[in-house]
Amino acid sequence: MDIDFPLVLVVLTFATGVIWLADKFFLRKKRALEAGPEQTATADEDAESQEPWLVDLSRSFFPVLAIVLVLRSFLVEPFQIPSGSMLPTLEVGDFILVNKYAYGLRLPVAGTKIFEVGDPERGDVMVFRYPEDGKTNYIKRVIGLPGDRVRYRNKQLFINDEPVAREFVARLPPMERWREDVGGVEHDVYLTLGRVAGPGEGEWVVPEGHYFTMGDNRDNSNDSRFWGTVSDDLVVGKAFAIWMHWQSLTSLPSFDRVGSID
Repeated sequence: MDIDFPLVLVVLTFATGVIWLADKFFLRKKRALEAGPEQTATADEDAESQEPWLVDLSRSFFPVLAIVLVLRSFLVEPFQIPSGSMLPTLEVGDFILVNKYAYGLRLPVAGTKIFEVGDPERGDVMVFRYPEDGKTNYIKRVIGLPGDRVRYRNKQLFINDEPVAREFVARLPPMERWREDVGGVEHDVYLTLGRVAGPGEGEWVVPEGHYFTMGDNRDNSNDSRFWGTVSDDLVVGKAFAIWMHWQSLTSLPSFDRVGSID
C-alpha cells in the first residue's frame, strides 16, 4: 500500500499543533488550578512537569513538523528517480531536488495554486502527479505548451511543424545518444537502435492549461504520447538539481552525479 506522505505530514502537523495549543491555553491552566493556591509560585513548573506524554510529544514535534511542511510544500522537496524513462539525464537511484515555487505556490495535498509565480517552459524537467490516478509522482520533460502542435514521426520530434534541432552524439548499443534542443534547453536523449519508428508516434494539440511531456529515453517512456497531456493543477514543481545517487540499499551512496539538471 502506497503511503501519501504529504497527507500524513499535514495531518500530523495539524494534530500536534492543536494538542500543543490546547494545552498551552487551556489544559495547563487547569492543571495549575488543580495544584492548589498554596503552590501558585510553582504552578507553571508543576503543570509542565505533569504534562501527559502526548502533550509533551506534540510540543516537541510540532515546530519540527511545521518547518518540514513549509519547506517541502512551498520551497524545495526531495524525490528519488525510480525508473529509467529519463535516461541519460536522470538515472535510477538519483536523488533530486524540486523547486516547489517555480510554477506558483500551491496548497499541500490539494495542489491548488494560491499565488502565481511562473509557468512551465519548454525543456523544463517537471514533476507532476500522474493524470491516470492523480497521486503518483511522475517526472518528464516539458515538450509542448498550451496551444502547441506536437508531432513525433520516425523518432523525429516536431513542435508547431518545425523539426526540433538535434545532432548525433554516440552509438551505445542498444542505444544511440543524440543532443537535442527544446526551447533553447540542450539535453541528451536515447533512441533505441534497430527501430525505424519509435513507439507512441502521432500528432497532438496541447489544450489550454495543459502541458505535453516526454521522457528523454524516448523509446522507453510512458508519457503524454500514451495517456495525454498534464493539467496545470497536477503540476508539482521544477527539478533543478541532483544531490545524491544511491542505486540500492546494498550499495553505498555516491555524490559523483551531484549537479544541476539540464
